[in-house]
Amino acid sequence: MRPSDIFSYAFSAIKLRKLRAGLTTLGVVIGIAAIVALLSVTQGLQVAIAGQLQKGFATDTLIVSTGGGLGVGGTDSGFNLLVNDTKTIDTIENVTTSLAIIQRVGYIKIGEQTRRVTIVGIDYAAYKEIYGCTFISETGEIPLNPENDTVVVGKRVSTPWNNGTLFCSVGDSVGDSVEILWTNTTARPLKNETYTGKIAAVMQEVGDFTIGGPSDSNIYIPISQAQSFFGTDKCEMIIVKLKSDDKAVIDSTAKAIREAFSGQVSVTSSTAVLNIISNVFSTIELFLAGIAAISLLVAGIGIMNIMIVSLMERTREIGILKALGMKSRTVLLIFLSEAVIIGFLGAVIGVGAGWTLAQIVVRVLNFGGGTRFGNQAAVSNGLTINPVLTPTVFVGAMAFGLMVSVVFALYPAWRASKLKPVEALRYE
Repeated sequence: MRPSDIFSYAFSAIKLRKLRAGLTTLGVVIGIAAIVALLSVTQGLQVAIAGQLQKGFATDTLIVSTGGGLGVGGTDSGFNLLVNDTKTIDTIENVTTSLAIIQRVGYIKIGEQTRRVTIVGIDYAAYKEIYGCTFISETGEIPLNPENDTVVVGKRVSTPWNNGTLFCSVGDSVGDSVEILWTNTTARPLKNETYTGKIAAVMQEVGDFTIGGPSDSNIYIPISQAQSFFGTDKCEMIIVKLKSDDKAVIDSTAKAIREAFSGQVSVTSSTAVLNIISNVFSTIELFLAGIAAISLLVAGIGIMNIMIVSLMERTREIGILKALGMKSRTVLLIFLSEAVIIGFLGAVIGVGAGWTLAQIVVRVLNFGGGTRFGNQAAVSNGLTINPVLTPTVFVGAMAFGLMVSVVFALYPAWRASKLKPVEALRYE
């Protein structure tokens, strides 16, 4: 028989058993839909977070800190970074500029309203040079030579609920006076420090996925004011801007910085952090695909079971066909063709169903208490998630659906091809 005749015969056999074939196909649909939905949402989340991180990070920067990296973990050697350590770093080859950051958790108060914030002391000019794409004002202007009482606030500090309602009681917070409070836990008894600043600018929304870079939840004060207010010259980290983001430049500069501080500091590159996050998401995707594949394997067992039942029902039919001269190979191909048709239909419908399910998930689920609009889901920190169906996921889902269907149909098809005509005709 010609291949077209084999597929035509197989399709006719499926049409004669519509309900059974439909339920078998449904198993494949559920498995493929689960894989596509999970991977589409996961990859969409990865793209969204990577985009936010690339906004919050600058790929040509290094983050210098003590402890195990980024100021956490590791053994406490008693070594501290100081604001003036930027002068040492600035002398290192390939370094354009460096910036010390002092930060504490405190409160901002306007009138009767109080909000918990992170207070960050920086050099405005250097910070803008490093993060020129994100440290941008939406209202007001970020001064490059600020007075000590100057304050720049993040978008979520000004508009915490992201609904147009300002934290401040006035229509525009720029120019308002704000009371900044911080509890000095090193003093005995504990002492509440406070001073009054003036809001010079409200930043554009940048998202909160950042290390060292601008954040919507922070307020920024001049580094000199931070030293005086917090009573310290110690800084949590130093951001280093390089001449390029070439890997050789990053590696050599990081080594030089560690040597300059006798190995007492950790140096982290922004590109390394992004690569780590990407690897983590790849592992998560593999894990989720494995979980979803279990349902597809269950569907494969269902295909085997249905085809064995079909074989028993069609034993006399197979005997007649073989008595009329049909070869065993042709019988084998007919049964495999039925499996291919079921697998193909299940995969196609499953991909469409999975994509639809992924769209529903990002609309219905409340990602971190976010708001929903249009065909996107956005969280309150500005993260927008769109499902991503890559060609790899599409082709892989189709191939996997076909492969499972064919593999689990091999045994029933082989049994059908080995039936002897005489014994098949005697079967009741």
